[in-house]
Amino acid sequence: MPFDFKKEYKNLYAPKTAPTIVDVPEMTFIMIDGEGDPNISIAYQSAVEILYGLSYAIKMSKKSDKQPEGYFDFVVPPLEGLWQGEVNDKSGFIWTSMIRQPDFVTERVFEQAKETLAKKKPQLDLSLARLERFAEGLCGQVMHLGTYDDEPATIAALDKFIADSGHRLDFSKQRRHHEIYLADPRKTGTGPSGALEKLKTVLRHPIRAS
Repeated sequence: MPFDFKKEYKNLYAPKTAPTIVDVPEMTFIMIDGEGDPNISIAYQSAVEILYGLSYAIKMSKKSDKQPEGYFDFVVPPLEGLWQGEVNDKSGFIWTSMIRQPDFVTERVFEQAKETLAKKKPQLDLSLARLERFAEGLCGQVMHLGTYDDEPATIAALDKFIADSGHRLDFSKQRRHHEIYLADPRKTGTGPSGALEKLKTVLRHPIRAS
């Protein structure tokens, strides 16, 4: 069976609705940066298309004559997002959209995936995507159930837990509000402002000891 990161790393992808502390290890991601309201932004929609396109190109490289060294079949991990900005002004959001990759994905594998996707969808600007190792470190984490617009109450509970546990928030340019979308946004709506009641979203805030 394909390796499923969500099932193998439940501490990262299946937290409880009660907040917890988690130490997130360094992982490999394909990332794209952008700005603006994800609900109406063509740039955001394009970023999601590119991220999934490259991820599936890497997954399906098993059928090519360029199968990467160390390849293993895997379920494409969920879309994630790092966010900065005011909830009341989504047009001012600064975001990084990203999808985790297996550790066998090197720059060479990444470039081969870009070549493959460019042949299928030449209209996409693949120069926007980059391969990066990201070590998030110590975080408060919680599962949010429901629409993205209902997140503030869950975030407030998370931040209270962080303070009560003897930690403090540690936001920076690199460490931002983090969301993991366990439902495919291409099928359920995009970004942090959906309208579906049964969505599951992992929320993380970077922390440090007080």
